[in-house]
Amino acid sequence: VMKVVVYSHDADTRALVRQAIGRRPAPDVPEAEVIEVATHPALIRLLDAGGADVMVLDGEAQPSGGMGVCRQAKDEVFGCPPVLLIIGRPDDGWLATWSQADAVVSHPIDPGALADALAGLMRQRAADAASAPA
Repeated sequence: VMKVVVYSHDADTRALVRQAIGRRPAPDVPEAEVIEVATHPALIRLLDAGGADVMVLDGEAQPSGGMGVCRQAKDEVFGCPPVLLIIGRPDDGWLATWSQADAVVSHPIDPGALADALAGLMRQRAADAASAPA
């Protein structure tokens, strides 16, 4: 089971992401244990505790947007989990690059695209874990 953290202040966005992920976003990846987080401080506490394998961050989250949160996590968290960033529009792609996100999808959320992108990050995380020294 992989812990997939979904960060957004918007309960509807979190619900859409949860539905897109389902129990498992692809047949060849582990089951997803979805952990919903609505605030930036709660997300940082979770990361500090090592409670995430993969993260889905809403770039439109308020008051702390997912892009800034992603950049902070990539800069400050050792072994930061891969991040799927949901951006407001495709033109925000350059901001996603600045944020160091590992994958990007845009609003409105396409469940298939989100599941595919997340499955890719879950495969990456599993491969990284398998190759890590014991």
